[in-house]
Amino acid sequence: MLRAAPGRTALQISRTYAYAKQSPATYYSYSYGAPLSALTAAAATAAAHRYNMSSSAGKKRPLVSSSSSGSTPQKKRRTDPNMQKYYAVRTGMRPGVYLTWDECQSQTTGFKGASYKSFLSIEEAQAFVAGRKVKSKDDPEPPKFYAVARGSYTGIFSDWDKARDAIKGWKGPKYKKFPTREEAVDFIKQWGDAKAIEGIGEKVEEAEEEDDDSEEDEEDEVELDAGVLGDEMFEVEERSITKGVKSKRPVLEIHTDGSSRGNGRAGAAAGVGVFFDINDSRNVSERLRGPVQTNQRAELTAILRALEIADLRQPVRIVTDSQYSINCVTVWVKSWEKKDWKTSTGGDVLNQDLVKAIVARMRAREAVGSETMFKWIKGHSMNPGNEAADRLAVAGAAKPMVK
Repeated sequence: MLRAAPGRTALQISRTYAYAKQSPATYYSYSYGAPLSALTAAAATAAAHRYNMSSSAGKKRPLVSSSSSGSTPQKKRRTDPNMQKYYAVRTGMRPGVYLTWDECQSQTTGFKGASYKSFLSIEEAQAFVAGRKVKSKDDPEPPKFYAVARGSYTGIFSDWDKARDAIKGWKGPKYKKFPTREEAVDFIKQWGDAKAIEGIGEKVEEAEEEDDDSEEDEEDEVELDAGVLGDEMFEVEERSITKGVKSKRPVLEIHTDGSSRGNGRAGAAAGVGVFFDINDSRNVSERLRGPVQTNQRAELTAILRALEIADLRQPVRIVTDSQYSINCVTVWVKSWEKKDWKTSTGGDVLNQDLVKAIVARMRAREAVGSETMFKWIKGHSMNPGNEAADRLAVAGAAKPMVK
């Protein structure tokens, strides 16, 4: 809110009116608590005329500097002493935007921690008062990279309109904005298919093609259990396949995580992390076994290890940041079993050895009246349990290869 303290000069009133006339929707002021609209044009003009005629200095000051027309370069405008300034008080007796230095000073003098600054535009002054970043016209706009991994067409775009058109009307789109192209590339390599990856000029490695096939399985199974996922793919909050089983024993919460350095490339090294509690002897930090060192296998193995270690009769809640793993053992497994572990294209379901082992363990627990639940949590969200499991998995990936 643009303010003017009571007792302001006729020049201040006339200046305020002149600016309000230029943009009534933007420039407001108050005179004795009354809005500027209460001051008529005639009254403001008359006040200005009286001020100019009675000036003891005999000098007339322009109501609006000619430099405000836009013809004078910005650098020159800032040195013009007649240019209207807006004094923004962010912290003071009465925060707001004022027309004169005296008004600003009256709101900040003696106020501990006062914060104020002058600007040449009302927009900048208002932004300062509101605590928003004041952008300079000379500051370049930071680049934006919109990655579309799934849509009517895929790619990395600097224009949001193009990215929006790619996902509009598409079922289960996968997209995100990034500050760097490198992050956008990684996103498409993680969520896109081979065509999407090649479309951005990246080479499709064998391991990535393997993950892409599993993503196609996920797409097929979404329709089988509509409503399980949210607006984006894999939005699973909490699931269990042992419905109706209730145990009187307290639920044991176990955090699991997998890590793979160089995931999808030759020479990748994956680790498994299982976190029960601080200094718990059951915690696991080990290298993923076998020649295939992918993040997905590490995530599934961590869940399997947790179920192997936990007491069979102890109800457990597995907390993981892998929605792929949760969907594998609670949603897609139903269809895979019916199809004899074949994908919709006739290929073998990937990582089925681990999925089968986990489901077998879950059913054994169910048979003795023990419940197995899964909860998804966003990775690297400062959750202590997830962070601990991640550290264990990373440490495991650094250990020697186990065949």
